[in-house]
Amino acid sequence: MESSKSIVILGCGYVGAAMAEQALARGMHVIALTRNADKAAGLRAKGVQCVVEADLGSDDWHTQIEPRQDYVFNCVSSGGGGLDGYRKSYVAGQQSLLRWAAKGNIGTVIYTGATSVYSQSDGEIVDEDSTSGDLSPSGEILLEAEKVLSEGAAAAKIARWFVLRLGGIYGPGRHYLLDKLRAGETAFPGSGDFYVNMIHRDDIVSAAFALFQSPEVIKDRIYNLVDGDYPSKSEMVEWLADRLSVGKPHFDPSQSMNREGRRRNTEGKLPNRRVSTERIRSELNWKPTYPSFRDGYEEILAGS
Repeated sequence: MESSKSIVILGCGYVGAAMAEQALARGMHVIALTRNADKAAGLRAKGVQCVVEADLGSDDWHTQIEPRQDYVFNCVSSGGGGLDGYRKSYVAGQQSLLRWAAKGNIGTVIYTGATSVYSQSDGEIVDEDSTSGDLSPSGEILLEAEKVLSEGAAAAKIARWFVLRLGGIYGPGRHYLLDKLRAGETAFPGSGDFYVNMIHRDDIVSAAFALFQSPEVIKDRIYNLVDGDYPSKSEMVEWLADRLSVGKPHFDPSQSMNREGRRRNTEGKLPNRRVSTERIRSELNWKPTYPSFRDGYEEILAGS
């Protein structure tokens, strides 16, 4: 039964904290790793049985978490510091996970990567078998982290692994575009013509549990995880503006977001593609609770 299972959550930010709450609600034994003392205190207050304060990229936590667990959910985020921070969190973190796992017996490992491993820029549909092409520096690091897991899992005696390539994450308490509009801003950097691939936080958690509970014959797979709706960024922002009854926003290509430099490939292009979710829908019979940004934001707006 699920209530007898244990789960280790590596990185307890926005997604990891939601995973911890859902696992506790299911009666599971929850172990959490975070480098943030405030988040650690919050997790303990919510009833997480074991909270370890450490950096995933180090080996300091290995003796504090028994390497015999049913599930491991690696949803670590970058610790800052530019590309060096990316590499430490994702690549070094994955390598540390494998060294720890090799000391014991681990069932299922899920790593939350990102759809930024796709560099296509002409609006085409991409799936898990699409070539990566000319990636941005951050995309290269995220793809390397996937390979560390896929190529090292067998030697680490991990029973099975999965990668969830996440789209843009949003949900309660995390809605950047909505916040900007509420603050009265009408100018948005970049172009509004680009496709947006979104995923609600709660759908990430539900997909992860679908993988944990899947038949053992399903293993060692990469899945895209987005809602499957492909609005343009301008369509999304204009819909939000209309719901808030504020002035119509516009986009200014002369402005640039700080993270755009990390997202551009070596030719200076930003990714612009529609990410397919056919694989996870067909193989796991999974579908999102929030099949479009409208569904997710309607609930957010209703609760605000």
